Amino acid sequence: MSRSSPSARSGELLNPGDSTITIQVLERAMLLLDVLARHADPVPLKDLAAATGLHTSTTHRILNDLVVGRYVERVDGGLYQLGMRLLELGSLVKGRLNVREVAVEAMRELHKLTGQTVNLSVQQGDEIVYVERAWSERSGMQVVRAIGGRAPLHLTSTGKLFLSVCDPRQVRAYSIRTGLAGNTRNSITQLDQLERDLALVRRHGYSRDNEELELGVRCIAAGIYDDSGKLQAGLSISAPSERMRDEWIPVLLRTAGQISEALGYEPPL
Repeated sequence: MSRSSPSARSGELLNPGDSTITIQVLERAMLLLDVLARHADPVPLKDLAAATGLHTSTTHRILNDLVVGRYVERVDGGLYQLGMRLLELGSLVKGRLNVREVAVEAMRELHKLTGQTVNLSVQQGDEIVYVERAWSERSGMQVVRAIGGRAPLHLTSTGKLFLSVCDPRQVRAYSIRTGLAGNTRNSITQLDQLERDLALVRRHGYSRDNEELELGVRCIAAGIYDDSGKLQAGLSISAPSERMRDEWIPVLLRTAGQISEALGYEPPL
């Protein structure tokens, strides 16, 4: 349904059982955020209602929800302006985009050197999300996950990097939430096994996926850190199992280190 649909303009009362109600509420919230974004100064409720075509009561109700979520702030005199939560989210997106922009050329060079697929991934909740990739037909494998694709933390080399910086309580909570579901016969599905694997990641500074997400595919990953020392992303090499080479580990670590330094990271002495 488009934002200009009659029901979205009129603000008419919706049937609670209508399957489109959630979409309509989100559309209306986005309309209000768009209007607020066009104004440098706080905006009165009646002006927001007029600009969006919503009933004043509907506008007030949605604004209240946005205020609770800190996406909108209510200021003196019943005026509204964009909230700090949007700035926080924008900063997160900016940081991830910076990682991608800084990493792209180094990823291409790593692909040229190894001939294998090179991935850049970030964490979102209990999964990693692939945000960039360098590959070619000579990589010898189909791309398993497209850019924007997701995979569980415990089944991927990059995901294990993020789990390795969690404390034991957080790792146990993750195992309970996800049940450590497996994809292949090699998948780690037991907490004690995962904890041993994460200990190796901390000791060696890189992680492995030994056909745990997809049979026939192995991966190695190294972390990318920002100027505060926080793990921002994982840089990984994916290859058909028979092609994976341990001699790529030093260059992978070096490339991840170069990207980290470009982000302002200073390795400990």
